[in-house]
Amino acid sequence: MRYAPPAVVEPAPMEGAGVYNRNSRVQASGLRPALPLLERAAQGAALPAGTAPIVIADYGSAAGHNSMLPMGTAIAALRRRVGDGRAISIVHTDVPGNDFSGLFQALQNDPDSYRHGTTGVYTSAVGQSFYEQILPSESVSIGWSSWAVQWLSRTPATIPDQVQVSFSKDAAARVAYARQADEDWRAFLSHRDHELRPGGHLVVITMALSDDGKFGYEHLLAAIYGGLINLVREGFIRDAEVERMVIPTVGRRRADFLAPFDKSGHFGSLKVETADVFFGEDGIWAEYEQARDAAAFGARWAAFSRASVFQTLSFGLEEGHADPRAGEFVTKLERHVAEKLAERPERMMLPLARLAFSRAER
Repeated sequence: MRYAPPAVVEPAPMEGAGVYNRNSRVQASGLRPALPLLERAAQGAALPAGTAPIVIADYGSAAGHNSMLPMGTAIAALRRRVGDGRAISIVHTDVPGNDFSGLFQALQNDPDSYRHGTTGVYTSAVGQSFYEQILPSESVSIGWSSWAVQWLSRTPATIPDQVQVSFSKDAAARVAYARQADEDWRAFLSHRDHELRPGGHLVVITMALSDDGKFGYEHLLAAIYGGLINLVREGFIRDAEVERMVIPTVGRRRADFLAPFDKSGHFGSLKVETADVFFGEDGIWAEYEQARDAAAFGARWAAFSRASVFQTLSFGLEEGHADPRAGEFVTKLERHVAEKLAERPERMMLPLARLAFSRAER
């Protein structure tokens, strides 16, 4: 039976079996600049009265490795405020197809797990998109989201000349993605506005666009698209399949993040505390500068890509994820990307946004 892709599809989950946790060093280093904002949020957020548990929501947890340090930071700041006797509830959220098994294994076995050496900390998970309300109204004291809101809630259009819209020259595709990005960002903020307690705080770090509109990752995205074209030339996949392959991520300018807010910095009950765009550190490049190992440089960026976006690309195969070529497709594309990047290692530009919001007290 021929696979007929829907007009719009939700992004695929990232690769499971611990693959994402093992290959997410870019995200791990990129979230660190937002940790001071998270610590400040934990120090200043309004807490529930009496002995009710303090709720921390981790929006877009993936397989958990990159949640350990942020959640540990928030827990430590709260313990300095309220001591060891108060229960803290950590709620990890992600889409239903997320690798939740990997998340709970990491919580148990990761040497950096925030559960090691702590008491009174309780963990749960919710398989639901954060573009909906996930948790009860006014229940969350601290919200955190890292490397997640760049993913759109759906794929609004195909991209005829690339796999990521920032590198497309197609005007219709760029308009469709910009419109979806604005709708999704407003939805994300609106639902967090409902979930946060009065006096609660939310911290977000995500991909961004530089002031001149650059998304970064230029060499990586060129290698991915070039790898797909090579697979067509080899006869492994078809042109029609490549046309369906899309990475539904966006970068936003600082002005895009602030667009829902009025001149006084308010959107509903949320207020902007911090909003800045900066360039993250390319740790893979730093390793290359030390070792000058081009093959390792290419392999690390290819592994990052496989863990984060290749499952989404495989949606475009004739039978989607059920296609018998899906596993081999991912392996072949990883090899192509690694070889291309190893030919000429270059530093990746990584624009990131660091954002903090508070919800008005009653």
